[in-house]
Amino acid sequence: MKAHFHKVPVSTQSSFSIRHDRKPNFGTTWHYHPELELHFVIRGEGVRLIGDNISNFSSGEIILLGANLPHTWRCNEEYFQNDPSQEVEAIVIQFLPECLGRYLLGLPEAYLIPKLFEKAKSGLLIGGEAKARLAPLMLAAVQATDLDRIIIFLSILKIISETSEIQAIAAEHHAYKQSNESDTQRINKVCNYTLSNYKKEITLEEIASISNLSVTSFCRYFKLITKKTYYDFLIEIRISQACRLLIEDKMPTEVICFECGFNNVSNFYRHFKKITKMTPLEYKRKYLHSYKELAAA
Repeated sequence: MKAHFHKVPVSTQSSFSIRHDRKPNFGTTWHYHPELELHFVIRGEGVRLIGDNISNFSSGEIILLGANLPHTWRCNEEYFQNDPSQEVEAIVIQFLPECLGRYLLGLPEAYLIPKLFEKAKSGLLIGGEAKARLAPLMLAAVQATDLDRIIIFLSILKIISETSEIQAIAAEHHAYKQSNESDTQRINKVCNYTLSNYKKEITLEEIASISNLSVTSFCRYFKLITKKTYYDFLIEIRISQACRLLIEDKMPTEVICFECGFNNVSNFYRHFKKITKMTPLEYKRKYLHSYKELAAA
């Protein structure tokens, strides 16, 4: 997707940016920036779009994004109801590859860091022991100053560059260097409308009118920008929401089917298996098994 360029504010007294966000939601703008980003969701749930990947996110998730990789964390609807009790929280570290000096990356002892930055072009989901070690370091980094700040940052990079507990998220070819403002506004409208209305039927005429295009022009435009049809995108959003509801385990699968915008159970099962490579029951069992292993650890 075409994405909006975001200028990351960095103090002249700092070589990189660290912030601790507490706010109603993470916003809705699909954007990119030349800085890499380490994103730790302390509190919040919803759907994240990173490159060509659409997945759920929840509290405790830590992700490293490469330079110019477009992304947005779209919270669930309850975070947009102006309810003070519903608030997201995250620690975000944003940095240019050469933020600690161009010569650091060329040092023989630092050979793993350039390799890490290359892997991060796809986005990296960090798990296991590495995630457990990163969380307190990121919290400490918010308050750290002077050399302590640099030491903690290098410790964070060391953990991520040495771990095998990472999973690629998107395709590398989704990094961007420039964008058209009208494309940015148009695709943001499409994404936001879809994420707010996926439970009901959305016709091509309806979504095309949101984009101020004819149906034919919209279909051609959306396929060109996203490399997929609009209906493929809509199905991915619905399945992503279904995965979240299956994990919550508060509704029968048949109810989840209709709650996520499907009007036919067999159709829901077919699309679910095509996207996740599992049946809804297999998906739920796999998650519950992983949860029990984590709790026992």
